[in-house]
Amino acid sequence: MPAAPRRTRRRTHALLASAAVLATAGALTAALPADAHESHHRPGRYQDVQLLSFNDLHGNLEPPSGSSGRVTELQPDGTTKTIDAGGVEYLATHLRQARQGHPYSITAAGGDLVGASPLLSGLFHDEPTVEALNKLDLDVTSVGNHEFDEGAKELARLQNGGCHPKDGCYTDQEFEGADFPYLAANVQDDKTGKPILKPYWVWKKKDVRIGFIGVTLEGTPGIVSADGVKGLSFKDEAETINKYAKVLQRQGVQSIVALIHEGGYPASGSYNYDCDSPGAGSGISGPIVDIAKNVTPAVDALVTGHTHQAYVCTVPDPSGRPRMVTSAASFGRLYTDTTLTYDRRTGDIARTAVKSANHVVTRDVPKAPDMTDLISRWNTLAAPIGNRPIGYISADIGNTGTESPMGDLIADAQLAYGRELDPRTSLALMNPGGVRAGLTYAAKGAEGDGVVTYAEGFTVQPFANTVNLQDFTGAQLIQVLKEQVSGVNTAAPKILQPSAGLTYTLDLTKSGADRVVTDSIRLNGAPVDPAATYRVATNSFLAGGGDGFPTLGQGTGDLVGTDDLSALEKYLTANSSAASPIAPPKTGRITVVQ
Repeated sequence: MPAAPRRTRRRTHALLASAAVLATAGALTAALPADAHESHHRPGRYQDVQLLSFNDLHGNLEPPSGSSGRVTELQPDGTTKTIDAGGVEYLATHLRQARQGHPYSITAAGGDLVGASPLLSGLFHDEPTVEALNKLDLDVTSVGNHEFDEGAKELARLQNGGCHPKDGCYTDQEFEGADFPYLAANVQDDKTGKPILKPYWVWKKKDVRIGFIGVTLEGTPGIVSADGVKGLSFKDEAETINKYAKVLQRQGVQSIVALIHEGGYPASGSYNYDCDSPGAGSGISGPIVDIAKNVTPAVDALVTGHTHQAYVCTVPDPSGRPRMVTSAASFGRLYTDTTLTYDRRTGDIARTAVKSANHVVTRDVPKAPDMTDLISRWNTLAAPIGNRPIGYISADIGNTGTESPMGDLIADAQLAYGRELDPRTSLALMNPGGVRAGLTYAAKGAEGDGVVTYAEGFTVQPFANTVNLQDFTGAQLIQVLKEQVSGVNTAAPKILQPSAGLTYTLDLTKSGADRVVTDSIRLNGAPVDPAATYRVATNSFLAGGGDGFPTLGQGTGDLVGTDDLSALEKYLTANSSAASPIAPPKTGRITVVQ
């Protein structure tokens, strides 16, 4: 396959006034090869290429709030401090300033740029975010799992443009699509046996060529709606990258970067932690380590994502040589600046000269005017919907802990809605990953304390899953609870949020499925009968067996209702008012033994 053509566009943004130079603590710099130092005497052989990268933006155009809008910075004396970060107005300024003085500069991303987005973007099927990314001069990105939230056809529309098939055009101009290629090398159409989007792309400037291969995690089908990936196969990340690295090399492209929407977990939560320093511990752990160790040495650097962590580390390639692996946290709070030293003689990257560091997207720089205008335009369209009150709360309803008040509230709402559809509905279960935020009593905006707006509800549940009813035996229900802590969820449990009436004990001193104490499982005070049938409400993601719950994909008597946010709105409207706001549910449905 030939290198994918890039749409021609002229960078129109003005270079903004210089700001204070960001700290580069944590930069990983190795010595240049001996002959590279001679480039001062032999100009032209070595060319530094700047690679700016970020990942997991999730449509956060406005500065994210709370902990989602802060990063932790390690200080020289070993203490840490937090810094407010993020917002596309500031990200644009930082990237534009970083490019100054770098005629060879590429901007790449590691997936999940859209999906699970705030209302400003999500309400419009993430068209605002794609428009912002175009203005950011993004060159290339891999797909992530959230790019499949609305299915492959919608992903193709984001790439190619056109009005939404159901909602139509939001403005008087047709959506133009992404002015950069989405790469999906390991996402195969089962009918054609080919990738659904371009597998790779080659950046060119004069005689410098760098290839990019993009993949998402092989486990994507287990964490998105089954309908979103129907007819698709997700192949092994390392095997796919190795396959297309050979293709690029046959085309004469020797410098290769992999964009991988899979990640790891650093030993420190500080963005500038040096995980390669002596005594730094394990550096990073998690899936990306095994992937990196199996990706061909022909690949010179790995830009990763998915885990929302910040790291700039080296992991040895199969030949034992260190290779840079980076991730810039999430929500546009950081960007990574990597220097790739290109050897014109070999066409390859001088690996020992690669250096990289994460930088904070601070909010002390001028806002990019074009991004401010973009946000204002879309906010004007969103305001009538987003500002509509849907309920009232008496205090914060948080989203932390094994069992969260917000998770319980959603489960209660789905149980109530399920009983409207079918009075036989016994309980509801909500996946923790589908609860994206809590509700704040003193929320920002002019709606007043305790008022829950549609925009705030959308932030909590942005996926537009439906509420589904299914029949399960008691034995199946018990198995579902055990799947929270066994199978693919053994190492990283996914504790379902239960509706009122379902109680049990989770004993974390045990291992595997035994952590769920079977004889403690009660429904409205009575033991769950393995032979009885129970009507269970879940969202469509869980009903398809998502998040490692295969038994939830085996229910019978399916009944599909409205979307989950509508169910939450109905519950808040029915159970709260300005005079009588709803209180946070008391947790304790799950008794945790540690």
